[in-house]
Amino acid sequence: MHATIHGERTLTDLDFARLSKLPQHQLPPAFAELLDCAEVTSSRAVSGNVVTMNSQVETVDVLTRRRQTLTVCYPADAQPAVGLISVLSPVGNSLLGLKVGDTARWLAPNGEACAAEVAAILFQPEATGDYAT
Repeated sequence: MHATIHGERTLTDLDFARLSKLPQHQLPPAFAELLDCAEVTSSRAVSGNVVTMNSQVETVDVLTRRRQTLTVCYPADAQPAVGLISVLSPVGNSLLGLKVGDTARWLAPNGEACAAEVAAILFQPEATGDYAT
């Protein structure tokens, strides 16, 4: 039996467990808040329209309408130049747990408010039967 925490975003139990093990001193306040407030569900039960770890998503900037493909990954795997975005980055943190149609909001390093809609999930490990990645 898994504890369920109700929130606006959904994390799988495996993602929650792995993310909770990241060194606490490295976690931005918004990330700690995500872990505290998210709804946690089984990896097998998570909906295919939810951004989980290692999901590849298509976003649309709400102002410029620019489309971008990003993969939310663990910090060690981040390669922003090729679209692998750390879950600890403002963008990665804002995307994790959202559903298709939701809007991610974050502050750019220069303090500018940014927002992008989750237009599609191009790949989600759980949707392919991968419950261990």
